[in-house]
Amino acid sequence: MGDFFLKIKGFFVKYEHKIVLIVGFCLISAISFEFGVLQGQKWQQKPLIIEKPTEMPEQGVTDKEEAPSASGSVPTTALPSKAAISTPTQKNGCAYVGSRSSDKFYVPTCSYAKRVKPENLVCFKTAEEAIGQGRTESKCK
Repeated sequence: MGDFFLKIKGFFVKYEHKIVLIVGFCLISAISFEFGVLQGQKWQQKPLIIEKPTEMPEQGVTDKEEAPSASGSVPTTALPSKAAISTPTQKNGCAYVGSRSSDKFYVPTCSYAKRVKPENLVCFKTAEEAIGQGRTESKCK
């Protein structure tokens, strides 16, 4: 049994520098890994949300707005501002609007009202008129 311990001691003495390097490398690797895990938990980002823009009506785009970009390389379509788009509700003076395929009605500034296709748009002068046709008012402001 004593001979076995002498062989082990001789092995460690002979390869002491290599053993210390390997153990040191393993310790540094483990510490670096744990540090990275802790930092990763602290720096977790919020999920990336990609919003799809709503489609603009074809009738609001003119040839003037399809000018080349500042670099002059690729032509882009400039989107008109919200004030530049005139909806049928602004022209007709509708107090409330609805869709032919829905039983709700909205104020014209509501985001849901802006999504109604122009061919499906129904105009109401008063809320009572819309309710009289069996529609319910949306809570959208």
